[in-house]
Amino acid sequence: MRKTSLPTPVLRTPTLDPGTAFTGHSEDSLLDTFGRRARDLRISLTDFCNLRCSYCMPAEGVEFMPRDAAMSAEEIVRFARIGVERFGVDQIRFTGGEPLTRHDITEIIAGVAALRPRPNIALTTNAIGLDNRAAKLAAAGLDRINVSLDTVNPDTFAEITRRPFLQRVLAGIEGAKAAGLDPVKINAVLLPGVNDQQAPDLLQWCLDNDLSLRFIEQMPLDAGHSWDRGTMVTAADVFALLEPRFVLTPDEAPRGGAPAEKFRVASREDPETILGDVGIIASVTRPFCADCTRTRLTAEGRVRTCLFSRTEVDLLAAMRAGASDEEIANLWKGAHWAKLAGHGMDSADFTQPQRPMSAIGG
Repeated sequence: MRKTSLPTPVLRTPTLDPGTAFTGHSEDSLLDTFGRRARDLRISLTDFCNLRCSYCMPAEGVEFMPRDAAMSAEEIVRFARIGVERFGVDQIRFTGGEPLTRHDITEIIAGVAALRPRPNIALTTNAIGLDNRAAKLAAAGLDRINVSLDTVNPDTFAEITRRPFLQRVLAGIEGAKAAGLDPVKINAVLLPGVNDQQAPDLLQWCLDNDLSLRFIEQMPLDAGHSWDRGTMVTAADVFALLEPRFVLTPDEAPRGGAPAEKFRVASREDPETILGDVGIIASVTRPFCADCTRTRLTAEGRVRTCLFSRTEVDLLAAMRAGASDEEIANLWKGAHWAKLAGHGMDSADFTQPQRPMSAIGG
């Protein structure tokens, strides 16, 4: 269904004059005023999703963009090429919505894999239909995959996603493993009174199945704007939930710009034997903005320097108007130069972004 219409974020009008579009620095990099360089490009392929997760969409769904408003495969590959060749982007992650709903995703991945230097290519998906497509995606050049899965309890899955598709997700995960996309990472959001008490069981299931789990704090990116910091499950809550059954030891490897804090996992019964790892992405309570290395393109080709930005720069309009690579690069640099120090959630005047996660790209 397409009922709830979402407001459009503020757009900064691009200029096609490379001499005035950007004058902040002369480097060929996505540098901001705080010295951070973006080398990790997140590209949303669509705002459409075949689930209706309660922390992302209302039950009736949202009004999705017209198909011709989204970037074509050729436009996506061109943006990726500009990022790789001009800015040194070395990681590209495709997101959504649900990126597997793009019929041309294999073509897109193959086009990006052909770039030189070749970037690492990742995908975040709900895995529905992945069992039939994983081998082709891997052959096209997909390197890594993250699957959004908040529970392995069928009833809880149906409650959260409003769809009875757990077995299809699990089949997709098996398909990814069979295609050699190991290690598959699992992204889980815990909701109070819904699946939070299942956290230890989910971690054990991931350990048993050679999957790498990442707990993600719920962020203020839901379409209904019902997020409440006072009731969300925090990183501290996750530690408390896991503590009775597991021993978590901080990973010694440098975190760099990675969003997840990683921990080695052992059982309480045998704390000397490492069973695997778990990550916690605490964007709200333990922000990592100072080390952020990401830049984002929405499905309509708009730059967002942060998930929580309230402004966007429309690169696709410039591209479709005939802009050269240099002109697009200058617009992109200008947008990134204006990146704020942080998301500002600790500020009293913080305002939730107008668009939900599905419309932004994760």
